[in-house]
Amino acid sequence: MNLGNKEFRKRWGGPLPGAHRPWGNDDHDHRWRRGWQRRRGFLFVRFAGLFGVMALLVAGGMAVLALLLTRLFGGDGPTAVLVWLGGCSLALALPLLAVGLAVRAFRGIAVPLADVMAAADAVAGGDLSVRVQEDGRGEFGRLAHSFNHMVKELERAEQQRRNLTADVAHELRTPLHIIQGNLEGILDGVYEPTAEHLNATLDETRLLARLVEDLRTLSLAEAGQLPLRREPVDVGELLADVGVSFSGQAEQAGIELRIETNGDSPALTVTADAGRLDQVLGNLMANALRHTPPGGRIALSAEPAHDGVRITVRDTGEGIPPEDLPYIFDRFWRGDRSRSHAGNAGAGLGLAIAQQLVQAHGGRIAAASEPGQGTTFTIELPGL
Repeated sequence: MNLGNKEFRKRWGGPLPGAHRPWGNDDHDHRWRRGWQRRRGFLFVRFAGLFGVMALLVAGGMAVLALLLTRLFGGDGPTAVLVWLGGCSLALALPLLAVGLAVRAFRGIAVPLADVMAAADAVAGGDLSVRVQEDGRGEFGRLAHSFNHMVKELERAEQQRRNLTADVAHELRTPLHIIQGNLEGILDGVYEPTAEHLNATLDETRLLARLVEDLRTLSLAEAGQLPLRREPVDVGELLADVGVSFSGQAEQAGIELRIETNGDSPALTVTADAGRLDQVLGNLMANALRHTPPGGRIALSAEPAHDGVRITVRDTGEGIPPEDLPYIFDRFWRGDRSRSHAGNAGAGLGLAIAQQLVQAHGGRIAAASEPGQGTTFTIELPGL
């Protein structure tokens, strides 16, 4: 039950701005619509009044100035009257011009501002589905686009929070039910307190402890608060240690494990937390072993890269479908959800943790895969 990570991104990954109506049809949206219309009207009155007052002041001043100048320079009475009438005509024409300018300014400035202000009030009230139209150009068009992008990210974060809560609840429910059932069976006399039943219960408690620790590591890494003990790390020695750690599992599964390093080249060294890098490679190795059939091959290699080191983990396993590849670093993602805890499938946090740990070191991780051709994970880390 991995709720919505993939479906949510498919839904919201497209061009949302402009595709939503600004308001819905429920009572809450109607209230925001009425407030939005009132705010538009209020701003229009302010713009029109401001332009009108300015026009009247300018026109009246021009009329009075024209009359005074005519009398000052000795104009006769009819001339003064004509000049005064011209000034009055300007006094009437300029307010009309001011109204036209006010309407144009209202459409170009007040309307986008009113839309954004009303939409911001809607977001503050908890409505994350609101969008503003992006019809304007220039600064206000960019403002509308930025606002829509911000709300879309808030909506995505809220959906991810809900998905995470549901996923964590699901992952905790299964082992807790097993532990509860085993203990109740022992207390009721249904099960004998044998080593088999006690070990099964202990395994579930270990699973819970690992899940809690993984979530803690992931949350600290995402918040940028994960402590790292940085020191020079020989990448060749790191790969050799990982190979020794997983050689037994690979041999038991009938998988060939190779460590590919060029012994003639200088040592590849990075400044990093060796324990965290070991955790990253361990997660990738566990994932490769899980998806590589007997007779397959897993290879770990390292080579110099631009200003750093490139580490590669390649397997000849089942591969990842193209439609799933963009989501493999999501929390609780599994290619086959039906496996859940079966076959040591894990909780679906290993790749998410690997990505966060690599990014915490200033590096990046990427995956390339074809169904039936295997998968390649590439890690690039900055050098010393």
